[in-house]
Amino acid sequence: MGEQPERDAVDHHVARWAEYWTDNPSFDPEVEGAITRMQSILRQLKRVDAAAFAGSDFTLEDYWTLHALMVQPYPTEATPAQLADANRVTRAAMTSRLDRLVASGLVTREVDPLDRRRVVVRPTAAGRVAWDRYVHEGMGREQHLLRALDPEQLVALNALLRAVVLSLDA
Repeated sequence: MGEQPERDAVDHHVARWAEYWTDNPSFDPEVEGAITRMQSILRQLKRVDAAAFAGSDFTLEDYWTLHALMVQPYPTEATPAQLADANRVTRAAMTSRLDRLVASGLVTREVDPLDRRRVVVRPTAAGRVAWDRYVHEGMGREQHLLRALDPEQLVALNALLRAVVLSLDA
């Protein structure tokens, strides 16, 4: 007989729920475990990301704004509204973020000469350098978070999660 895998806090959580929901056929311990584990991983990522920017003049929100500017559908040029949508924040919140980034010399905000109603945000050379630094640091944090998995396991995890995402998109 095979060795039992080590139990984590989620296993204990699911066991408690299973006792409570013994007569409820809609409770699926595997679904509960998967969702709870994904939430736990994302909470941990948020904590390590927040800690990485703690005490810095450059905030995590500044990073996500610069990141959206660098990788959104129109790379290195976007309107404040596009950036607000990409970051899922209000336009007022984006204005505040852009004010900080402009003051820090990381982006420019200019009126489009072809359409004076349109404002265009672009990264500066310093903004590109900052984004490059922070994106690589973030990749390191993410890799550290998933260090328990070998490359083949990461491929398998991605295949499983891709199937879930594709089913949600359908």
